[in-house]
Amino acid sequence: MRLSNMADYAVVVMSAASRHCGGTRTSATALAGETGIALPTVQKLVSILSKARLLRSVRGAGGGIQLARPAAAISLADIIEAVEGPIALTECVHEQTCHCTIEPNCTVKPHMNVANMAVRGALADISLTSLAR
Repeated sequence: MRLSNMADYAVVVMSAASRHCGGTRTSATALAGETGIALPTVQKLVSILSKARLLRSVRGAGGGIQLARPAAAISLADIIEAVEGPIALTECVHEQTCHCTIEPNCTVKPHMNVANMAVRGALADISLTSLAR
């Protein structure tokens, strides 16, 4: 399994945002400066992560970006799924999107969900708190 650059950057941005947890709000500009990720990319990620309810963005005076919930309650799986969608090692894990030509005769498919759940479970066990250390 390989993460896209956007998912990788999302983890970095969320880690940086978590270092402001409990303090003042931060901005996309500040997060870009702290992480070295281009501002337009950070802005796009803030939008994606806000829609996934991992970040909260407040406009106006005293506004800014903050975590939508405590860092300990946000997992690596949450961040990856916000950007990539549901974690799936293979296409056949999700019945509605499976268009595999060998599906009717596949002997591996029944076991892939177990592997997929193990990977997702491992990612879910890694909190943002531990990533930000």
